[in-house]
Amino acid sequence: MHDLRKAPYPVIDTDPEFSRVIRYFRPSDYAIGGVLAAFGPAFMYWMEKYQPSGNPGKPLIRSMKIAGGLGAFAGFLTAYSLVSARFWGATENSREIKKYREEYAKLKAQGKSMHGESHMPLSLQRTAAEYSTGAFLNFDVIPWFNFSSHPYHGQSEGVIPEEDR
Repeated sequence: MHDLRKAPYPVIDTDPEFSRVIRYFRPSDYAIGGVLAAFGPAFMYWMEKYQPSGNPGKPLIRSMKIAGGLGAFAGFLTAYSLVSARFWGATENSREIKKYREEYAKLKAQGKSMHGESHMPLSLQRTAAEYSTGAFLNFDVIPWFNFSSHPYHGQSEGVIPEEDR
């Protein structure tokens, strides 16, 4: 696994929850996802225009829908991977750190935990963390997301105030 001590930017969270990753999407992430979603049908149309299959109409429409669905899925996974990489400190993440600190301060004022409460036994929480930490690196094998609350979230120094660690 990647050595997070050598990350070029501060590590925010080594195992962010699915909903948090979605909330931290940037407009550029949506744009990349949209481009990938549109690429499939556009490619199918281009191929039919310049290398006709001889089956225009319903077969072409069906294949464009399938290509669009696969493109949308690939676009989502790519955008999710980009945000996860920012959480890991692999790419520039100052905007995410600012948002994370604001979210942390808001939840702390309400007396809530940053990573939610879990009703699972600690052993299952640990197992869930082991399976989902770094799973975005293997999206080409199987998409695996973190939907569970657990206390196993690694961070760099200075992401949250030292007295709150």
